[in-house]
Amino acid sequence: MSRPDQPWILHVDLDQFLAAVEVLRRPELAGLPVVVGGRGDPTERGVVSTASYEARAFGVGSGMPLRIAARKCPDAVFLPVDRDAYDEASAQVMAALRGLEWGGVPVVLEVLGWDEAFLAAGEGHGDLGDPAAFAVHLRAAVLEATDLHCSVGIGDTKLRAKIATDLGKPRGVYVLTAENWFEVMGDRPTTALWGIGAKTGKKLAALGIDTVAQLAAADARVLAAELGPTMGPWYHRLGRGADTSPVDATPWVPRAHGREETFQQDLDDPAEVAAAVRRLTRRVVDDIDREGRPAARVGLKIRFAPFFTSSRSLTLPAASNDPDLLADAAVSLLERLDLDRPVRLLGVRLEMVPPEGGY
Repeated sequence: MSRPDQPWILHVDLDQFLAAVEVLRRPELAGLPVVVGGRGDPTERGVVSTASYEARAFGVGSGMPLRIAARKCPDAVFLPVDRDAYDEASAQVMAALRGLEWGGVPVVLEVLGWDEAFLAAGEGHGDLGDPAAFAVHLRAAVLEATDLHCSVGIGDTKLRAKIATDLGKPRGVYVLTAENWFEVMGDRPTTALWGIGAKTGKKLAALGIDTVAQLAAADARVLAAELGPTMGPWYHRLGRGADTSPVDATPWVPRAHGREETFQQDLDDPAEVAAAVRRLTRRVVDDIDREGRPAARVGLKIRFAPFFTSSRSLTLPAASNDPDLLADAAVSLLERLDLDRPVRLLGVRLEMVPPEGGY
């Protein structure tokens, strides 16, 4: 459950964030189906990053290939991803949230990404009043500062707050606590839980566990035996909405950086594949140089046509940020793969040494 000094936890999620930022830049797109992804060309390979609610009404969703999105919604406006614009908008949102006080003290803010964060009252707070009233105040403050709408989930744990946000979307507030957990979530599929995806859902279904209530009532010992001594009990706790982690404002420190590239034309020449791996590696080296920490481990992701993905990795004898050495290491991983099929995607990941003092 939440800590005594954090009796309520709020989860803030920007509504259709990338699409909303684009509409702010192009007011004439308001009310139209907007799809943000790739280079904004649905004839090219790429996936949907975010779709506006108008586009979602046609069945367009995140992760969907742009070509399929265009078939589902041929009248949609397709726009390229603009990371700099989203970074700027996100910084404005988080600054607005950090400027809030709740119970007479500044809030504690844990940023999860561009468009979401956990929030709680800081230590030494006074009367918090109705958390729903504060959520309404929060939404208004974000809208006034950024012209962006958000939804807020309220919970007595981070897990419940996170799930509550989806139940309140769009532009809403929803409260999910131990009191109404099973009433709201009991009959929902296990995949409705934050932390359980389709693959784990299938494993649970094979055990006869299809709903949240069934997961909560399951024998934790059986789950441990079937799904692992760590993950099995953790899934059992998810079924009950249990979560003891507090809202923590400690800045997130990345463990690794990576880059991926989807090729508009498949690569079928091994020399061309190796050259692309070297090019990607140098881009990632630029990323870790900004962190000031060398790489200790190199990973390679490769997707063959039509859609088979494999990955390999290695630990370096000594940490390095030498672009030639790291590129050689990444290319060496190609030797562990059978390059007898065309390549449609490559990704390189460099895992850095921990910062001083650790994570």
